[in-house]
Amino acid sequence: MRVERKKNSGATIDELNRRIVKCRLCPRLVRWREEVARVKRAAFADQAYWGRPLPGFGDPNAKLWVVGLAPAAHGGNRTGRMFTGDRSGDWLYRALFRIGFANQPLSVSAADGLRLDGAYISAIVRCAPPDNKPTILERDRCLPYLFEEFERLKRVRVIVALGSFAWDGVLRGMRERGIVLHPKPKFGHAVSVAAGPYRLIGCYHPSQQNTFTGKLSEAMLENVFKMARQRI
Repeated sequence: MRVERKKNSGATIDELNRRIVKCRLCPRLVRWREEVARVKRAAFADQAYWGRPLPGFGDPNAKLWVVGLAPAAHGGNRTGRMFTGDRSGDWLYRALFRIGFANQPLSVSAADGLRLDGAYISAIVRCAPPDNKPTILERDRCLPYLFEEFERLKRVRVIVALGSFAWDGVLRGMRERGIVLHPKPKFGHAVSVAAGPYRLIGCYHPSQQNTFTGKLSEAMLENVFKMARQRI
């Protein structure tokens, strides 16, 4: 599928995020995110769910850009902020705090006072997908938002891709900007690739599947952000 790119060269990152929040391009994802927000998990039955696409979060002047797969159904889809309210976010923000990109190690709600310094977080797909598995069509409908972020985040120099899905999405975004790597670099944890003005670093996603099994440790995650810090 050919990805259509919108022309919004004069838009700010805030304007882009306002458009992201209103997006209804993917019927399956719209139904799922809204059903989850309506039915809720028992532990959060007294909370109002966000139930919309998630905008990016962080410092618009960031030199580090962290890109994930998609929001979690009862994490970001509940709280309205990337990697907030779930165990993946617990791991991610602890690591960012320890390396100096966040002012606190906890991210439990959009109003908890968390700030990022020099870092920005977004995802390839902006709505929570069933079973954490967006389709290729859903990915391609969402990619133009990533392409626009490349234009808005003008100071980014290091991109950390959380998982192979994000890695491939970021490479597509680079190709959109005329940065084509031959051969295509293969995803791997702590793999570091020079790509035009950027440094792309792969990182296992801090999902429970990876953290519970020991595939990803806190030291491994922190090491990736140490690598990123050294490249900024």
